Formats: sequence, structure tokens, C-alpha cells
Amino acid sequence: MPRTFADARQWTAAGTELLLKAARCLDAVSLAAPSALPGWSRAHVAAHVAANAEALSNLVRWAATGVPTPMYASPEERAAGIARGVALPAGELVGRLHSTARELEAGMAALGEREWAAEVVTAQGRTVPATEVPWLRAREVCVHAVDLAGGVTFADLPGGFLAALCDDIAAKRAAAPGPAVRLRSPGTGGTWELPGDGEPALVTGGLPALTAYLAGRGPGPLTADGTPAPALGAWL
Repeated sequence: MPRTFADARQWTAAGTELLLKAARCLDAVSLAAPSALPGWSRAHVAAHVAANAEALSNLVRWAATGVPTPMYASPEERAAGIARGVALPAGELVGRLHSTARELEAGMAALGEREWAAEVVTAQGRTVPATEVPWLRAREVCVHAVDLAGGVTFADLPGGFLAALCDDIAAKRAAAPGPAVRLRSPGTGGTWELPGDGEPALVTGGLPALTAYLAGRGPGPLTADGTPAPALGAWL
């Protein structure tokens, strides 16, 4: 079933709660520790998610005012914003996670039907209605709650979100070169196809494991013949 605007709003709230709960006890030592993302500490993840809230708030402002307000001034400014966040004291960085999430939510709550229908442009250059903003935020908070490596796993995320994320990632991967893979989740009946090189590898497993695999957060379940699932390139 296709995701709805109401779904995305609910998943944003649920993911934000998981993320902030995972970040609540982070101190300087734990923030400096590695996250689940290669080359990034937990502080990098936290700084990125806070910066994302500010960037999406720019799109909300664009929708509310009609004045074009890009998410980021440039890729360099995006990277510099994360670096500034990483350099903050632990308490300030965790506080920024909270404050930016609140500000984004307040901005979204103030939009009316007309504003939600306004077109904005994502950091990837896609022109979308503002109704896509909650989905973009849901992806950030849910996936990065796992990346904080603080005990949250894909199994803790809403099942509907996982299925929608698989749809989203599979569609994006289908447009890029890669191995042919057929994914099947017997528990939910979900199936996803990645067209690509060679005979499709059948990968069957639970929805959380398949989502983690598609998102590049794990090797995935074994294929039907017992071999490892094909390695996938970067998702975003």
C-alpha cells in the first residue's frame, strides 16, 4: 500500500522520539565513539540530523512564503555545517538535536493545505510538493536513530515505514547499475526487484533485515542457495 502524508507525519514523530531517546545519554566520550556509518562518529550522525532539520525547515519556509529557500547554500556549506556541529560540546550538540527537531515540527504544523501543495526543491535537485518533507524527515530520523549505534535497530522502526523505505530505495537502486536481486519478505508478503547484471539472486528474510540490507546497513540475509547477498553500492 502506498505511503500517505499522514503516515509520513506519524513516522517522523516516531523516529524523532527514538532518535532523541537514543541521544539522551550521549556524553563527550560516547559521541566520539564510532557510529554504524564507516568513518563517522556518533557526533557526526547527530550533527548531520540536526543540520537536516534546519535544511528541511528552509523548505517549510519556502512553502509558507513562496520565497525560494534551498536546503543548503552549497555542498561545501552542508559539509561545513556538520563539521561545526561535531565541534560543539556534547550538551550543546544534543540540545541542538532537540531544538532543531522542535522548530521543524512547529513549522510543519503551521502549514495549511495550500502551503503543503507548494513545490520545493530537494538537496538532490528534485522538484516535489512540500508534502514530501515529512517523508524526507522520517527517513533521516528513523535510519539515523539506528546509525547512532545506541541500541535502536531496524526492528524497532514501524513496519509500515520499513515497507515504504524498501519501496523508496528499490526504486532508486533500480535506476542505477548494480546486481540483479529479488527480495522477498514472507512475513509481510512484500517483494522488491532490483534489475541488474546476471541472474537475479533471491534474498528472503524478515522486513527489518531486508530494509537494513537495501539501505546499506548490513550484509543482508543469505540468498536461497546459501551464499551471501550481493553487495550493493551506496543508496544516497
